[in-house]
Amino acid sequence: MDLRLLPQQQLKVTPKQIAANAILQLSSLELQDVINQELQENPALDLEEQQVCPLCGQPLPGRVCLNCFGLAKAPRQNDPETEPLEGTSLMQRDDEGDEFDPVVRAESEQTLAEWLSWNVRVLLPARLLPIVEYLIGNINENGYLDPGVTVEDAASTMKVSVADTMRALRAIQSVEPWGVGARDVRECLLIQMQHLEEIGDQVPPHVREIVSDHFREMGEHKFGDVAQALRITRDEVQGALDYIAANLNPHPAQGFAAGPDGTSIGGREVGLRPDVIITKSETGQYEVEVIESRRFSLRVNPVYRQLIMQLQAARKDGGTAAVPMNDDDRQHIREYVTRAKFFIDNINQRRQTILRITEVIVECQHDFLEHGIQSLRPLTRAEVGERIGMHESTVSRATAGKFVLLPSGQVVPFAMFFTASLGTKDVIKEIIEAEDEGRPYSDQEIVEKLADKHGIKLARRTVAKYREELKILPARLRKHA
Repeated sequence: MDLRLLPQQQLKVTPKQIAANAILQLSSLELQDVINQELQENPALDLEEQQVCPLCGQPLPGRVCLNCFGLAKAPRQNDPETEPLEGTSLMQRDDEGDEFDPVVRAESEQTLAEWLSWNVRVLLPARLLPIVEYLIGNINENGYLDPGVTVEDAASTMKVSVADTMRALRAIQSVEPWGVGARDVRECLLIQMQHLEEIGDQVPPHVREIVSDHFREMGEHKFGDVAQALRITRDEVQGALDYIAANLNPHPAQGFAAGPDGTSIGGREVGLRPDVIITKSETGQYEVEVIESRRFSLRVNPVYRQLIMQLQAARKDGGTAAVPMNDDDRQHIREYVTRAKFFIDNINQRRQTILRITEVIVECQHDFLEHGIQSLRPLTRAEVGERIGMHESTVSRATAGKFVLLPSGQVVPFAMFFTASLGTKDVIKEIIEAEDEGRPYSDQEIVEKLADKHGIKLARRTVAKYREELKILPARLRKHA
């Protein structure tokens, strides 16, 4: 027997990469909690204090904030094509004439209905928007479609087809907060699992099947029956239940609805905190700022920095430290300083990653920022990742659950910039619906029509994928004599 050792390449994920990915996925609010916890646990980590403007949060160079001063003097724009919705202008003041921080305004003045309406309308053609508004108006305070409003009833009321009504509902369910627009808890959890999988999270085996097919038994605590039906152990059933409790939310509007004063949804205020701000400079250039850079400036505690320098000098000289220390003290200093540097590096890497991704989005979606929703172009996370040398999953982690404050004052999810593929599907569907039934278009012909008439450039395999997702047969099977 010939036994030989052959070299193999194995991809290993380091603890640092795991920690960096975990930090990257956090929203601005979650990051604040993590930083506060780390500051409490690590004496070698310091939050560097800096004097900031109480209105806009920018560093304050003197007694007057130049940023707020310039904002107050900025002229209003009255272009009807780009005018922001009422109550969302960055230039507005309150009744007493005080300027508002645009971030504070974004966090405090938008209803769930407004949020859903704004984000869903980029996904659908104009003819379906009245259906969307009707459905949104029938979403209750828990985020569910009112039980008394079925898809069939809504279609009858709006005098449209059930298919169009279902399409409008699916569009509502596709935006954050995940699960809003569901018709029951089971559907809500299934929607959330679908979105988690889309951003690269692994849903454990059997969880989807348990929610889909054995939801009632789980509610009645018949774990043995579920285990027997799926041919798994009771421990696996309990593991699935633990995952659901930790990662899914049967009250989808709950976290979204909590505003600064604790009010809930249903036409009332909701709290939204953007993670990134896009502004337009006086020269007409778009600029990107990651919000956390305003709030957090971390450093290694000066005392610990001095002590670690003494330890390093002592080791280099082969002598003893200038300050007497025992082995436990030395270990304590090294561990906590290393941990602080490690944490700061991860925070900085998160900021740079989000910044680079947003800058590419601004470059790709420049026309949207200039002219509005009708100019939103097809864009994938893979395309953004390719431009900056990142994997698609990294782009997904960096943007999932995060929000952008636009120059118009609107707060939108990052996901909105990547949902233009739904609009592209609409175009593909319209092209096919308008074709000659005796000579249907091939996928390649659809590619050419998308490019020539709509300025949308897609590969043939992408068109085939979208066509299949629309459940439309290939050309040879669509042909009618």
